Amino acid sequence: MKGSWVTTFAVSGVLIVLTLFLGLQYNWLRQASEAEREQMQRRTEADTKNFADDFNREMQAAYFNFQAVAGMWERDDRSEFDENYDYFEDLNVKFNIHYDDWKSKTPYPDLISEFVFFGKNNAQPLKYSTQERKFLPGEIASDILSLRATIESRPFNSFYEESYALVMPIHEPQKRFERIMIRRGPAGVPPVPPTNPKRFGFLVIALDPLVIKDKILPDLVAKHFPEDNFRIAVKGKADTPIFEPSGAVAESDAEAEILNLMPESMIFLRDRGIWSQFQSEKRQGLVVSEHVESKTFTHTESSDTGNRTGTFTVEVKPKEDGQTSVKARTSVIATTSEGIDPWTLQVQHKAGSIEAFARGEFLKSFFIGLGVYLLLVGAIAAIVLSALRSKRFAQRQIDFVSSVSHEFRTPLAVIYSAGENLADGVTDDRDQVTRYGNLIKGEGRKLSSMVEQILQFAGARSGKRRYNFLAVNVASVVDAAIDECRPILEEKDFDVEKSVDVGLPSVNADPEALSTAVQNLISNAVKYSNGSKWIRVSAANGAGAIKLSVEDRGIGIGGGDLKQIFEPFYRSKEVVDAQIHGNGLGLALVKEIAEAHGGKVGAKSEVGKGSEFIIELPIQD
Repeated sequence: MKGSWVTTFAVSGVLIVLTLFLGLQYNWLRQASEAEREQMQRRTEADTKNFADDFNREMQAAYFNFQAVAGMWERDDRSEFDENYDYFEDLNVKFNIHYDDWKSKTPYPDLISEFVFFGKNNAQPLKYSTQERKFLPGEIASDILSLRATIESRPFNSFYEESYALVMPIHEPQKRFERIMIRRGPAGVPPVPPTNPKRFGFLVIALDPLVIKDKILPDLVAKHFPEDNFRIAVKGKADTPIFEPSGAVAESDAEAEILNLMPESMIFLRDRGIWSQFQSEKRQGLVVSEHVESKTFTHTESSDTGNRTGTFTVEVKPKEDGQTSVKARTSVIATTSEGIDPWTLQVQHKAGSIEAFARGEFLKSFFIGLGVYLLLVGAIAAIVLSALRSKRFAQRQIDFVSSVSHEFRTPLAVIYSAGENLADGVTDDRDQVTRYGNLIKGEGRKLSSMVEQILQFAGARSGKRRYNFLAVNVASVVDAAIDECRPILEEKDFDVEKSVDVGLPSVNADPEALSTAVQNLISNAVKYSNGSKWIRVSAANGAGAIKLSVEDRGIGIGGGDLKQIFEPFYRSKEVVDAQIHGNGLGLALVKEIAEAHGGKVGAKSEVGKGSEFIIELPIQD
């Protein structure tokens, strides 16, 4: 009893410690998962911003690098191209300098497909020829030509998605300004807007959409999201899909605006002398403006088609410390904000979201820990159950030895007593000697039967028993079993009812072993008859199997014992208390024989009303 309590206490303590550790692991994993999710969210937002900045930088370089060209259109009258040949030659030379400079610094020289200039009063548009390196009248694509009407009919925008074109306004030269001063006034008093020069025309920078979709965006995906854990998408106006290499993004984890050429994000062209310090960078000569002050004004613009109202932003960069003047000239960009709809970069984790990914990683780690926990608990439970089972079987073996010793003692005592009487000449009567002889023979048969049963069970359990399978007639097996049990049946005056269906098919069986199984069932029916003298042995064809059954009207078996009666050495408490002889091997041997024949054995019983044992054997094909 003391050892049992110690074992229970030790096992309970180990289980409690393991359970506490599992709870701590859950808490640690939850905290680590939340920290990882926040870190991953910040990293994704930073990568998305860097992606957008790199893309914007490439687009802005293609736009603002030619901004200085706006000051080269110096003549108001450009209706006659040939008359201004010298002027345009000079403009072409200056333009080529900027164009060559841009191509030498961009990794995507094919990004710009063409340049087109639209002047005022529906003047003939001029197209830049890359072969002749001049602005010349020429054939212009219809989508580019349609931009003139589009620009005049709605607020000006720097990028037109339908044509993949950047549009730069060209203003009247006499209204160009070198410096904008914004005076500080009392709080709440809006600043006085500067006068915006009258627009003279447009420089259209047509972009190649294939370069954007097949080169720039994939390169940026590989640069900023190399692990291929995210779904990247770029959407235009009204959520029009522009770039979706991994499918549409349902709910983004991070977003950023791209292709926004508003002045607050502009990149401007500095003096060429400064470029030497950026030679190691991929996009040289591009400097991000350091904002000191930014003002936004409402502005009404007059044109040939009427007045349009919008806003524009001015950024002011003062002189640097220690300098007498600002050496770098910054060109101011004015653009109306009404109708501006930049593209949107959307990033979504392929798990559905960063939160879903973090939750999945948390659950995976937790279930691994839970699996280890269950494995340990299962191992402890298996050890405990195995120990209890071993203890139970050890107790049954002890009971078996006790039962067998008792079973052997009785016939041996009878044989010893009868032999001693015969040897001592207690009687000379022939009939008495015959009775002694029959007694010794009967008790010897009992001993032989018990020994044979033990040997059969040992052979079956060890797997060394060999069965001689034949096509067997079930009726002959039943007759052989009844004949073998006839002495005990006649001695106990039992009435055996036999019921065998006619024309039963053969079964593939060892006739001797199968007869032994039926004999064991008949012997049990006699042993546990409880005064009833009726037994029925039957064989029938049912559900594709031959059913051999032995039924009695004896003491019956309780529900708890019915589940264990086929286990070796098992004997119910009621049987032991009633001092009914037995060793607990008969039904276990019947089960071994039935299963060796590919069949099974079962029992139905009711306490006080009797039992029925059924052996099912497959029919021979």
